[in-house]
Amino acid sequence: MMISTKGRYALSIMLDLVQNGGEENYISLKDIAERQQISMKYLEAIIAKLSKGGLVDSARGKSGGYRLNRKPEEYKVGEILILTEKSLAPVACIDCEKECTKEGSCLTRPMWNELNEVIMEFLNSKTLADLL
Repeated sequence: MMISTKGRYALSIMLDLVQNGGEENYISLKDIAERQQISMKYLEAIIAKLSKGGLVDSARGKSGGYRLNRKPEEYKVGEILILTEKSLAPVACIDCEKECTKEGSCLTRPMWNELNEVIMEFLNSKTLADLL
């Protein structure tokens, strides 16, 4: 498992929203881009996923932007990364949509399942509040 820049930036964006607006104030993408040194185009793609996933609210207009829709301690790191990463599984067969043809005879599958559970348990035990 390797977390991409998209996943790392998603966490940075969410933490920026916590530190600069929380649940009250909308923060412009321009301000986030400047503080986090992320290109606007890349930022727009990431924030769209966060918005579509229901993690942030948006508002248009002069004082518009994005804000959290929950308290920082209610956001699990795992849920943020799942929205932005294709997979967090340690091996491809764990995250496969189709049934694995070797699943019944694969001697390593239980170990990969266990590792995946450990990874997700760890990521879901951390919140935005913990990262602050």
